[in-house]
Amino acid sequence: MKNIIETALEAGHFSTLLKALKAANLKDTLRGAGPFTVFAPNDAAFKKLPQKDLEALLKDVVKLKSILTYHVVDGSIAAKDIKAGELKTLESRSLAAAIVGNSVTVNGAKVVKADIATSNGVIHEIDTVVMPKGVELPKAA
Repeated sequence: MKNIIETALEAGHFSTLLKALKAANLKDTLRGAGPFTVFAPNDAAFKKLPQKDLEALLKDVVKLKSILTYHVVDGSIAAKDIKAGELKTLESRSLAAAIVGNSVTVNGAKVVKADIATSNGVIHEIDTVVMPKGVELPKAA
């Protein structure tokens, strides 16, 4: 079984996330033992961000790292085990998990594909990039 990075690469629709993880020097972390639960924004989620702001974010390693680690929870949590409430992230702040019908959301981002198994955790594909409170995208000059 492949790790989180290899699985995301193979899926083919996490290229912006992988580029961001590389820019923030976080790829090795998500190749590590884990286990981790990653709420992974797909490429369509990143397309919702203004292109110039996304480019500026990729150059702001501190802010980028903060946003990316906000998408990762320690431990491997299957979608069926996610309860409404807070999930503490590697970034130290919490995501607000909610159950809407048969769907899971985190901070309003919908899990569009759940329980993508990896050797070091699980990926839940989400449709929106979520931001920690107080962290905003850098504005392009």
